[in-house]
Amino acid sequence: MEYQAEMKAEAEGRPSQLELKEISKNFFTNGKTLTVLQDVSLRVEENDLVCVLGESGCGKTTLLNIVAGLEKSTAGKVKLKGEVVKGPHFSRCLVFQKPALFPWLTVEKNVSLGLEIRGDVENKSERVTAAVRLVGLEGFEQYMPSNLSGGMAQRVALARSLVNRPEVLLLDEPFGALDAVTRGRMQDELLNIWDKERYTAMLVTHDIDEAIYIGTKIVVMTSRPGRVKKIFEVPLSRPRVRSSREFVGFRAEVSRLFFDQHRSGEN
Repeated sequence: MEYQAEMKAEAEGRPSQLELKEISKNFFTNGKTLTVLQDVSLRVEENDLVCVLGESGCGKTTLLNIVAGLEKSTAGKVKLKGEVVKGPHFSRCLVFQKPALFPWLTVEKNVSLGLEIRGDVENKSERVTAAVRLVGLEGFEQYMPSNLSGGMAQRVALARSLVNRPEVLLLDEPFGALDAVTRGRMQDELLNIWDKERYTAMLVTHDIDEAIYIGTKIVVMTSRPGRVKKIFEVPLSRPRVRSSREFVGFRAEVSRLFFDQHRSGEN
């Protein structure tokens, strides 16, 4: 299916929303070379919610940082709407696993800070209000981060990105530090926001259920050096029920590929 989308985009003369072309990344330490990513190619179409699934250490966070412009690839290119990514830009906003809020600023000030730093203050108040409402934090605008639960703090981090109206939202295991119940609620919250806004997103995770529950596509990565093992189009309608026969059957298919590569020693 991804190849059909690629052919359709080329036929219409327009680039994909986000394109990763043969991305490789090496780190050099103590005179040795560590290859973290190798020849990763991926197309993300407009309104896709792509989940990159891989074990710890496979390079998925490094890949996200390269897309965000926080890391430079050793080889390959990232393009946003056909333009080569050369560094950080508000068109690609990254939500980290930990909210990383400024503890001396209120919820409202944390959300608006990025707009103020780059001087994008037109309709700032309305945009901040809309972003806070979108993540369900109306009434908490003047709260300090120390008075928020983990889930609420992550909602602030999400609002801080969404207020910039990014063309691609990048999420680095955003719910990994939360308890199971809160994580489930936040997954639903993310899907509700995506359903309203239809933004393009790329989320990295090591949780197979999370990838299936959230994603429109799942990119399964190999062990280090991380490469694309397979791309699944998720065949399930929404809302998805984790206990349904269809969900369980698809989980078995993804799990078989994900775990078989490790049992066979495949890299």
